[in-house]
Amino acid sequence: MKPNRMKEKLARGEAALGCSVMVPSPQIVEMLGFAGFDWVLLDCEHGSIGPADLELMAMAADAVGITPIARPKSNHPVDIQSVMDRGVMGAQVPHVASAADARRAVAAVKFGPGAARGLAAGTRPDRWGLGHAMPRFTEEANARSLVCIQLEDEAALHNLEDILTVEEIDVFFIGPSDLSQSLGFPGNPGALAVTAAIDAALRKICAAGRTPGMPASLEALPRVLGTGCRYVYTHLPRLIGAAASAYLKTATGAATGHNH
Repeated sequence: MKPNRMKEKLARGEAALGCSVMVPSPQIVEMLGFAGFDWVLLDCEHGSIGPADLELMAMAADAVGITPIARPKSNHPVDIQSVMDRGVMGAQVPHVASAADARRAVAAVKFGPGAARGLAAGTRPDRWGLGHAMPRFTEEANARSLVCIQLEDEAALHNLEDILTVEEIDVFFIGPSDLSQSLGFPGNPGALAVTAAIDAALRKICAAGRTPGMPASLEALPRVLGTGCRYVYTHLPRLIGAAASAYLKTATGAATGHNH
């Protein structure tokens, strides 16, 4: 595997800024790289990205120099292994609600005794079997792959202290949308009970010396970074929407001024 620049930034305590993409498009990944993002989240849970699409999008990310992270369809080890075998540099595993869930996620990303990730020759991560010897590949893959777990259920908050003791997890990601639903406020992550729960969880993650993550729109970015989050991304539709709104507002103002 190539060096994981994003994981290296997080290890230095720096923010790694990304964008989530739900549609199959290597071209969009390439554009995000040229635009200056550190990483891209390839969303197979909520999006329409299939295995072959994912592999091409990971190739595009490698070519343009940003880090590809995939969100698998579920927290099942088979789904996690599937995205890792396409050559992404890590997995953002949804719905991790216990320390046992967290350990299973780690085992599905890493190689080793008792691991849930199968080891096969000739996959893209080990250069189709044309690179280094497999022992070296597994060593490098374990060192460079990133494990992010999503805490987005009420049970995860109750079990957070235990989850934080699990080793080899790089990012503890708070999922506001699903968490709002789990706490009884579906679609309203701004509800006081939800924001209080998120703030308390972020404090615990930081106090444990671990790295927290959250999504953030342009407006929310300063606040999210201020909480200590270093693994941060926006969504492609929000990025396009914000740029389109500014463009159309400017056009409307120019047209109105010209008419007067």
